[in-house]
Amino acid sequence: MDQQPLVSVIVPIYNAKNHIARCVESIRKQSYLNLEILLVNDGSKDVSLQVCEMYAKVDPRILLVDKPNSGVAATRNLGLRLALGKYLQFVDADDTLQPDATRLMVEKAEQYETDLVIAHYNRVTPPPEKPSLPKAMRDTTFAEKFDETMERLLPSDERVQTFGFLPEGFMTKAEFAKGLMQEPASFYYGVMWNKLYRADIVRQHEDVICSEELNWSEDLYFNLSFIRYAERFYALAVPVYNYLQNKESICHTGLNPINVVTTRASLFKYYKELYESMGLYEQYKPQIYKYLVSMAES
Repeated sequence: MDQQPLVSVIVPIYNAKNHIARCVESIRKQSYLNLEILLVNDGSKDVSLQVCEMYAKVDPRILLVDKPNSGVAATRNLGLRLALGKYLQFVDADDTLQPDATRLMVEKAEQYETDLVIAHYNRVTPPPEKPSLPKAMRDTTFAEKFDETMERLLPSDERVQTFGFLPEGFMTKAEFAKGLMQEPASFYYGVMWNKLYRADIVRQHEDVICSEELNWSEDLYFNLSFIRYAERFYALAVPVYNYLQNKESICHTGLNPINVVTTRASLFKYYKELYESMGLYEQYKPQIYKYLVSMAES
């Protein structure tokens, strides 16, 4: 392509000291160069802000915003308001992009004039932590045998699994809607970080935002709102994103069965409204109800 369109990469950050440098480096090292990188610090209490300040000094593409803590939805929404790019891309602070992620998605977006590109992703599971023995047992023969046994039984390398449901190719809205109903609760469809969005749709419609009322699945709310106005889609059957199974994230610490059921009940009506607006609700009614009981692939 002759003139690369600007892509705004939005990164909400909260207490990500163990991951933020790796995350930012993966964005800075993209083969696609025409980026603005919006690092939005959501009142971190660790050194995340200081790390981001260091990067902002060495890369003019980085805009660092520091604000009081208000949650990931409000943080993403602030990034949306500040973004200047033709396309929007999202990265969570404990994850990384594949080196050609942005380039591959932009090329398809430009070639097929799409509103949304969706791509496969990798789920990265770190090796488990080795159990520790009580202090009184650490200098014993048993401790040596214990360590040897743990080394043999526990995997030492991270495990990578690739997820994605749609085959490569361009899709109409109806075709995308059909695919979505096959896995209505999946990360693949629900999250924001394996997608490239045409920014005009967000700027032209005030209701395309992350819900600040939800404490989980606010990104699915954004996607359902966005899809209402999108017409052209492309599925990229190449993993572009590395999602880290972080035991400290909200997916592992902030959820309980009541929370999940309540949130899904709230989101169900948005699924219903989306498919009613396309005249497809009756056709996909059983699959929409499936969302209430489906499990995500992660």
